[in-house]
Amino acid sequence: MKKADIKPRHAILALALVGAALLAAFGDRSPEGDIAEPAERPVAKAALVRTAAPAPVPAVPAARAGDAPAGQQILALVPRDTLIGDGDAAFGQGQNGAGPFGRQDWTPPPPPPPPPQPAPPPPPPTAPPLPFTFIGKSVGDGAWEVYLARGDRTYVVRDKGAVIDGTYRVESIAPPVLTLTYLPLNQVQQLNIGVFD
Repeated sequence: MKKADIKPRHAILALALVGAALLAAFGDRSPEGDIAEPAERPVAKAALVRTAAPAPVPAVPAARAGDAPAGQQILALVPRDTLIGDGDAAFGQGQNGAGPFGRQDWTPPPPPPPPPQPAPPPPPPTAPPLPFTFIGKSVGDGAWEVYLARGDRTYVVRDKGAVIDGTYRVESIAPPVLTLTYLPLNQVQQLNIGVFD
């Protein structure tokens, strides 16, 4: 095993440590005088604080010997609520979140919405889809006959101008279409009857 070499730096630090320990143990600890003199401080001016009503300030007791030098005056403590007011009203906090830390919104308000457009007029009434089902057709003596069904009833349409159920009037029979008029609204509708056979 190697013996640790003591470097000069280590020797100096060890001697300094021994010297400091001796001074701490055997050094002079007696004070220089009986009383320590107070440091001279300038007299601070009391800040003027505007309050709603002046608070009564308790009287300062008469100075006793050894309390403070005669030239200095100790001011009485004033409660915080008297200085800055009630906690919610302080700094305007009670006014809907206003105050130094309230939210500030600097964006301009949005423009007013345009006035609503009047509703478009309702569409004109239209005829319902044709309730007839085409069954067949035939031609005899140059005249067409068309067979229609509605539910369980069957209709034979032959003549132009014939009225079916008081609601539809036959306008023309010309394959591939049968043209009918919806009488309540006077609207023309067509039914596909196929081409000429």
